[in-house]
Amino acid sequence: MLQTPALLAHAGKLDLVIRHVLAGLGHGIHAGRERGAGVEFSEYRAYAPGDEWRRVDWKLLARADRYYVREAERDSHVAVWLWLDATASMAEPSREVTGLDKLWFARTMLACVAAIAQRQGDAFGLVVCTDGRTEFTPASRGPRQLQRVLAALKAAQPKGVLPDAETLKKCLHFARAPSVVLAATDALDWPSPLSEALLRLRHMRHDVRLLALRTRAEVNANFKAGLAYRDPEADPSGGERLHRLQGADRDAYRTALGAHFDAVHGDCRRHDIPYLSAVIEDPLQDALRGWLKLATRRPA
Repeated sequence: MLQTPALLAHAGKLDLVIRHVLAGLGHGIHAGRERGAGVEFSEYRAYAPGDEWRRVDWKLLARADRYYVREAERDSHVAVWLWLDATASMAEPSREVTGLDKLWFARTMLACVAAIAQRQGDAFGLVVCTDGRTEFTPASRGPRQLQRVLAALKAAQPKGVLPDAETLKKCLHFARAPSVVLAATDALDWPSPLSEALLRLRHMRHDVRLLALRTRAEVNANFKAGLAYRDPEADPSGGERLHRLQGADRDAYRTALGAHFDAVHGDCRRHDIPYLSAVIEDPLQDALRGWLKLATRRPA
């Protein structure tokens, strides 16, 4: 059964939300490792919480009285990188659901992808852009890595602006090996240092996928008339930062916003970057399923 963000946003623990969202989800991030005769046994390792029980060697348990998991050589050495935009604009809240904002939705989507990567046996890491800097969780495998990534996602707070283009260009060494890069952002700042970095990664032949988030109020321009809204990422030295949306402005706002996201989508299409636009009040499972299905249509 689909859980709406209104329910999930109050679930408290991120790992509990992940279990709800992934229940019944049949999609992976990419073509996973082969199963059967084509996979050669590599080594045993001690069981860790989160490992699949079907991978436990029960005969070895009978002899050693300890749980061990069989590791096998994988045909896929793709690293999965999760990229979170945690700048100030990601604090934009839903006008319909208390406790729900863009950062919550982005964080939860990426947490679910991390859990899928862990299940597939992939190495995965995290990049967070916040307050003019980047924060890295290096790529690794296994249940402990999942807990590290979840902790970093939960700790992310919406602050400041994106790092500058030169800073992001210098940090792209994290994706030296073939990688899948899944970036969650509101894409309001586009072109931007983030868009330049993602396009550069795509030109380096990495598989880059973009999730652009909006609230339903942004889509429908149904903000309360007369209220003032402050741009949280505007330069304070640039003058007026308050914006008022009067009734007569709504059509122009919708047209301008639609044109902006059409340009984002067109940019992604030209550079072969799968793109999904999602509304944070819609069921998160639908967005996750759509993102993963869309991502499988184009090879890197």
